[in-house]
Amino acid sequence: MRKTIAIFTLLAFSFLSVGLNAQSKKTSQSDLDYNKKLVVNFYQKIFGDHDFTNIDHYLLPTYIQHNPNVAHGSEAFEKAIKGWLQNKPKTKIDVQHIAAEGDLIFLHVKNILPDGKLQSVIDIFRIENKKIAEHWDVHETVPEKSANAHPMF
Repeated sequence: MRKTIAIFTLLAFSFLSVGLNAQSKKTSQSDLDYNKKLVVNFYQKIFGDHDFTNIDHYLLPTYIQHNPNVAHGSEAFEKAIKGWLQNKPKTKIDVQHIAAEGDLIFLHVKNILPDGKLQSVIDIFRIENKKIAEHWDVHETVPEKSANAHPMF
């Protein structure tokens, strides 16, 4: 019986130490806050203010893009977005939700299209060395009629 208790005690301490080690690898709250601020500032500067002067402050040169319409790299991103923003007015970005987990930042943004229609945008950014390393996005135009009464924002 004592052997069994000793074995269970050792197992419990083993699992506890593994759990504590996993906890130490979690991203600190200050890093999560920094990453959220980095992404919101980037979004406003680029998409709201159309200001590309400090793009290297935000993006790694090896920036990975998952949007099939934009090539990899910070230079390719800048070229594509400058073309996309051409003839669009500067605006205050309307972030509806923001969340952070580990090295990922999730944004839900309300966007107004040139024709006045609303668009719901979800962006996911991966942060590495305090810069944006990778990006995914999904865009959906808000329909005039909905199958339910729940708003998209």
